[in-house]
Amino acid sequence: MKETPVNKIMEKTLEKMREMVDVSTIIGEPMITGDTTLIPVSKVSYGFTSGGTDLPSKSNAELFGGGGGGGITISPVAFIVIQNDKVRLMQIDNYTSSADRAIAMIPELVDQVSKLLKSKEDKAEEKAE
Repeated sequence: MKETPVNKIMEKTLEKMREMVDVSTIIGEPMITGDTTLIPVSKVSYGFTSGGTDLPSKSNAELFGGGGGGGITISPVAFIVIQNDKVRLMQIDNYTSSADRAIAMIPELVDQVSKLLKSKEDKAEEKAE
């Protein structure tokens, strides 16, 4: 691929955006308070654009006009809460869809099913005695 000023603009824009966003931006550093650990979770959206043109002139030198830009949005969306060997996802915003609501309910559902099974096991043991 031929190296052009437009390529250089695109590469530099992407390089700067990569420097700004990394994995620790999405899953943040754990914060420990007593017996509770909080891990922030963020949503990252980004976009970029660049463009340019080479304009020939009468003196055979090429003139270049171009530009580039980008934008990044980082929004906190939830916290992973670890407390007493239990892990929960606490969303910051209200649920935006039924799928979000169902995913957030999974840890609670697992806890309820575990309690139900333990209760049935305890009853079975009592009858066996």
